[in-house]
Amino acid sequence: MAEIKLVIFDCDGVLMDSEIVAAKVEMEAYRQYGLDISEQEFAARFAGSSSDDIMRVLEKELELPLPASLITKIEQGIDERCENEAEMIVDADNVLDMFDQPRCICSNSPPQRLKSMLSRVGLYDRFRPYIFSAKDFDPPANKPKPDIFIKALSTFEVAAVNAVVVEDSVHGVGGALAAGIRAIGFTGASHSYPGHGDSLTDAGAETVVSRLRELPAVFEAMAEWDGLAG
Repeated sequence: MAEIKLVIFDCDGVLMDSEIVAAKVEMEAYRQYGLDISEQEFAARFAGSSSDDIMRVLEKELELPLPASLITKIEQGIDERCENEAEMIVDADNVLDMFDQPRCICSNSPPQRLKSMLSRVGLYDRFRPYIFSAKDFDPPANKPKPDIFIKALSTFEVAAVNAVVVEDSVHGVGGALAAGIRAIGFTGASHSYPGHGDSLTDAGAETVVSRLRELPAVFEAMAEWDGLAG
């Protein structure tokens, strides 16, 4: 049994309902090259993936060379749309008052996008300065690499066994487990899809919730579970 001393949140799809916004931007860019799936399907496939990784996959599927400038166009579009359109997940603010443990954010999104989104809904000041981006590493250490989680553990001087990660993507759960941290899956964002919870469980999440207000009770229960890291 291990006391939970640090709660690590993903941002996109956990605190902010931004995965579906990003998927719309990506789809608008890739439709001109022949990709024909819905934004929901796109988000289901690629949530938690970097734009570079998505482009590499789609180049193979479309059997087309895609211009490097497309990444810049997509990233700029996501920045703009997320800054203005992404909404806070229900209870993302309220749940922070429901538990006492220190918390932080570990995200694949770039720092400025995180700041603009979170500031608009009043969450930035509730986490700063503990908002870690995979883009802070050189080269970027996107999930499922564990680097960003290891950085959070080091910053808070907390052992992996005493932390928990809340993630909406298979990549995020994989990164957490690679760092030795237990994971809770989250399926309450607009990009969630049938089988989403099962995918997160299969990836190694110990449990899955669809509402953030369920988390404090889960944290208490996890302190009594042996779990994967116990």
